[in-house]
Amino acid sequence: MIQSRSSQINESFLQVLNARHQAIAENIANADTPNYKKKTVEFEEQLRRVINSGSQQELDVRRTHDKHISIRDTGAPVIPYKISRTSDTAMNNNGNNVDVDQEMATLAHNQLMYNYMADKVSGHYTKIRDMLQNLK
Repeated sequence: MIQSRSSQINESFLQVLNARHQAIAENIANADTPNYKKKTVEFEEQLRRVINSGSQQELDVRRTHDKHISIRDTGAPVIPYKISRTSDTAMNNNGNNVDVDQEMATLAHNQLMYNYMADKVSGHYTKIRDMLQNLK
């Protein structure tokens, strides 16, 4: 497969946005669950580091000896992210901290970003396909 550094970042960004979508959907589904604490997906700082550095080397786990086992997952996203729970707030009397209006707004924003990135990734491969077809 023909990939560039930017296409790897874009595809990884799609994975992160998908994880964020799943977390938001779970938050909305549990909006009335007593003591449920909302999930958030944090990746923005890591994305800035990947884009600014031009490489992911500082994010990779390094082996210090040749006999150590490599733990880098080849399917892992280029942009690392973490899923955390916010437990220090409460929106309802039942201990739940999900603000459905905020979650819906975040979901809409995330969906727009996902659609944009999906078009961008698709466009990359469309260009490659067109280029290869024109080589005939």
